[in-house]
Amino acid sequence: MTTTDTYASVWDAIADTPEQAANMRTRAELMQKIAVIVKATDWTQSEAAKQCGVTQPRMNDLLRGRVSRFSLDALVNIATTLGRRVHVELEGA
Repeated sequence: MTTTDTYASVWDAIADTPEQAANMRTRAELMQKIAVIVKATDWTQSEAAKQCGVTQPRMNDLLRGRVSRFSLDALVNIATTLGRRVHVELEGA
């Protein structure tokens, strides 16, 4: 008989540690928020890349949600370039 593992989130399922899962979850959330800003401005990928200080292929990776290709530092820098402030909040267990 096969047992099925259950996880609180997809990040918990694919990460090796809770710390990695938390990092991926945070990067994904920040990427989603940046993508919403980019889409709301109706920029092309090239225009968005120029505004964010990255290349068009890098912007494509961001808009497609390729979490593994971005560090938190890079995403904070992109958000700041867009005139946004990143706020970090810790939740209790």
